[in-house]
Amino acid sequence: MGNVSAADNSKAHVDLPPPPLMPPHATERPGRALARETAANLAGSEVVNPGLYEDLHKQTKDLFPQVFEGAKVIVAKGLSSHFQISHTITLSTFTPSLYRFGATYIGTKQLSSTEAFPVLLGDMDSSGNMNANIIHALTDRLRGKLVAQFQPNKCVGHQVSFDYKGDDYTASLTVGNVDPIYLSGLLVGHYLQRITPSLALGAEIMYQRGQQIPGGEIAIMSLAGRWTGNKWQLSANLSPMAGNLHTCFYQRVHEYLQVGVELETSIRMAESTATVAYQIDIPKADVTFRGQLDSNWCIGAVLEKKLAPFPFTLALSGYANHVKNQYRFGIGMIIG
Repeated sequence: MGNVSAADNSKAHVDLPPPPLMPPHATERPGRALARETAANLAGSEVVNPGLYEDLHKQTKDLFPQVFEGAKVIVAKGLSSHFQISHTITLSTFTPSLYRFGATYIGTKQLSSTEAFPVLLGDMDSSGNMNANIIHALTDRLRGKLVAQFQPNKCVGHQVSFDYKGDDYTASLTVGNVDPIYLSGLLVGHYLQRITPSLALGAEIMYQRGQQIPGGEIAIMSLAGRWTGNKWQLSANLSPMAGNLHTCFYQRVHEYLQVGVELETSIRMAESTATVAYQIDIPKADVTFRGQLDSNWCIGAVLEKKLAPFPFTLALSGYANHVKNQYRFGIGMIIG
């Protein structure tokens, strides 16, 4: 929720979505963030900020392969320490072939070794579709974000969000697709509280109003929790009114092996989907492999190989839906 494309949450998302277009290009292993947080929590009784509500399942989600179809070439070029551009060419039969230009600017307001503001990101494809993002630290604790999506001659989505990080809690407010003429839009509130060094509890409330909503408006509340161990993490959120349950479990089995399990259940529709994902790192070969298998017999995998000493990364992708007899494969090259 809180996404500019958010819709009625009364239906569980139990079907595996079509493969995304972009191959993964992660800069950090998912387990490292958990290791840092766990070390900070277990070092003493000090309770630290629990992070964002929308990142509740991030440790598990980062293990999922971002499969793609067709051929893709991404060229990234840093023009300075603050400005970078990218060129993406996609050739595919499943989705339209296109060219995409992207730009990223990172400002000079340094809050930590890993945070600098403002951040401006944007991209436009050859069909005239454009995405724009602005992220800025209004204060040391308050972050603001503006997201807009454009198609030729019109704005198809917009979203404004604010995140306030306290010593042991995070509160967020998101407003999206507001139309004062038709009195429609989306409002989402998040709150996540660190109870103990290992336990965080939170809640979400979503209110949406529009002509496409049955009855003209809908409000849904969700409860969430996350328990963090030494090398594992269990997270869950429940929507009692919608009858939806989403749980994730993350385990760092080995320095080079991470495993995650996701379960999505809709009591109203009497459907459940379980997915197992894993990531294997082979540092000596500069290889990262991510794979997944769900209860609908859908399999996806992405292999990334850095071609040292050149700044090239080769990506191979595969996706199979055995029930529908659908198979998609992709090859990509990331330069820069």
